[in-house]
Amino acid sequence: MRGIPGFFYDLKPAEPQGANSLQVERAKATFDSSKMTRFLFTNYLGGIVNEVQDVLENDETFSKENRYYMGRSERFLDRLKMDSKFAQLARELKWDDARRTMGSLLIDEPGTFSLHTGMFMPCLNSQGTDEQRKYWLGLAHNYRIIGCYAQTELGHGSNVQGLETTATYIPETEQFEIHSPSLTASKWWVGGLGKTATHAIVMARLITKGKDFGPHAFIVPIRSLENHKPFAGIMVGDVGPKMGFNCVDNGFILFNKYRIPRDHMLMRYSKVDKEGNYSAPPVQKISYGTMIFVRAYLVASSALALARGATVAIRYSAIRRQFTDPEASKNDEVFQQYVPQNPKLKCETAVIDYSLQQYRLFPIIAQSYALHFSGFWMLRIYMKMMKNMNDGNMDLLPEVHAASSGLKSLTTTIAAAGIEECRRSCGGHGYSLFSGLPDFLNTFLPLVTLEGDNHLLTQQTSRYLLKQLRKYKQDPSSIPKSDGSTTKYLGAMPTKSWTAAKTEADLQNPLILLEAFAHRSQRLVIELATKMAKGQVWNDSLIEMYAISKAHCQYILLKNFVHAAYHDKRAAANEVAPVLVTLCVLFGLSTMESELSEFVEDGFVSQKQTVWLRAQIKQSLAAVRPNAVALVDSWGIPDYVLNSALGRYDGKVYESMFEMALKEPLNVNARAHGDVVEGYEEFLKPLIQRGLSSDDKAKL
Repeated sequence: MRGIPGFFYDLKPAEPQGANSLQVERAKATFDSSKMTRFLFTNYLGGIVNEVQDVLENDETFSKENRYYMGRSERFLDRLKMDSKFAQLARELKWDDARRTMGSLLIDEPGTFSLHTGMFMPCLNSQGTDEQRKYWLGLAHNYRIIGCYAQTELGHGSNVQGLETTATYIPETEQFEIHSPSLTASKWWVGGLGKTATHAIVMARLITKGKDFGPHAFIVPIRSLENHKPFAGIMVGDVGPKMGFNCVDNGFILFNKYRIPRDHMLMRYSKVDKEGNYSAPPVQKISYGTMIFVRAYLVASSALALARGATVAIRYSAIRRQFTDPEASKNDEVFQQYVPQNPKLKCETAVIDYSLQQYRLFPIIAQSYALHFSGFWMLRIYMKMMKNMNDGNMDLLPEVHAASSGLKSLTTTIAAAGIEECRRSCGGHGYSLFSGLPDFLNTFLPLVTLEGDNHLLTQQTSRYLLKQLRKYKQDPSSIPKSDGSTTKYLGAMPTKSWTAAKTEADLQNPLILLEAFAHRSQRLVIELATKMAKGQVWNDSLIEMYAISKAHCQYILLKNFVHAAYHDKRAAANEVAPVLVTLCVLFGLSTMESELSEFVEDGFVSQKQTVWLRAQIKQSLAAVRPNAVALVDSWGIPDYVLNSALGRYDGKVYESMFEMALKEPLNVNARAHGDVVEGYEEFLKPLIQRGLSSDDKAKL
């Protein structure tokens, strides 16, 4: 690099080198991380990752080298360029949906087209008629139109029924008139709407023959396909800078009696004929399909997000060395090469060997796996529900809707907190964008609000659980027989104590832990049902509802983890079942500890058992320790995605930090002018040299 002193190139980090530390960590693992990767994602997905990554990394358009140095306008234009090139490549290479999705994951930045593929097209697919799907999806798939999904308004978010935008049917012209009756009716936060989208699926109140039928979906042209100018009757723009997502043009839009054809209403389920007669869907919640899909996808996405944070923090903790504790380092082969064999050579203790760092990070590894198994379960059950719905069977809809609401709330909350904990665990360097964590965290944070505020969503889960409890009490024959049910435990006979945990060693059995999770959730539901039966009003029940949803969904997370560790034949085939059981136990124990009051307040878990619990957490941390690096390696997250100096696979942390710092534009521009910063002559020189004589300058 221009202007770098020659001596710099002779320097290297103090011993031991990061590469050596990671090599030793990987060698001590008790399982093959490549087999775990195969278990998590299958060979098929692994092959797609390599194929798509090779294309992206060999095209300068998709370089992430300058991402951390860009301002908002630069990042928006850079991502727009990426999106355009990506659409071109996808067409030329005939990529299917799996490869397109993988490409978006690898680019790893919310883009201007994210809502086009993530909401606009799925909504068209699930709510459009066959004719509408054939016409609109063909255009969308080839990027002839670019869509977004406009639901949230300036004055209403979670309360969809409170949306103000109207769509009034005009039978004389067979058109709908889209209108914003107030300022708060402005659509707001709509990704891709600000400057990019040509069309939007707008949720508006359907009014026909003077009757309001509530929010329905309409395809609304926004900008001309000739010159991209907004159409008359529309005011549209960008909402401004945000904590994250700054390469996405989140937008607002106001309508002034804007007309669209009748057939622009998505009519797979609800319909309005030429005369304005309304036909309701067979089930009112049938249009929830797109929303449930997005929530299911967010659950799976949360797992990868948390895994990414854990990958950076664990690798860096294995490389970073601070202070010296021979006892903590007794199993560290790198440390033992220096002390006590050669006391003259200084070696500090790896941060990962301090028990407090393990207590902070190892449960996050366990959480990432727990979220993964429930994420895939959520997607599978969603697909089964949609198949059933297409056949006219709506039985799964209530359960899947409740599970997706609660799990979206819980998993995005877990991931956001976990990524921040990973960032903090990296010490001062975690504050640097070069760690790959601050920018990523700010990008992830909107997910705790997107598709429903995480606290409000829990009411939907709790309402369903209360309903199921009443149903099982009134008709015991309705209690599910299948272990696949998420609510079977509500129909079980309540127990008063944790009799299955007879010894401390019993707490290493995930099935015994699952029993405690089921009891806690069942008790909370029964207690709230009793309070409400005695007259406790809805508003006074919201705090309990939040606790109920959280308890139920933590039960689901552990239940799916147990299934993966014990019943998935692929786990045994890939020889990863034992380490999965260890992680499953740690997840169960650490979650119990974080919610301990709810397990002990009714006496179910005794004081002695809480002592066992904390002792077994320490034992589980020790059991995870040899596999920590291999467990995060198993996610197979490439350096191209991590974009992190601290989380590099090769361990060259300090070299990378310095290399990235030297590329900082402040440094690059200064080196072009003798290493003097721009602004020196105008601002610094007059201040520093004010009143100084030549002799003073020489002395100073």
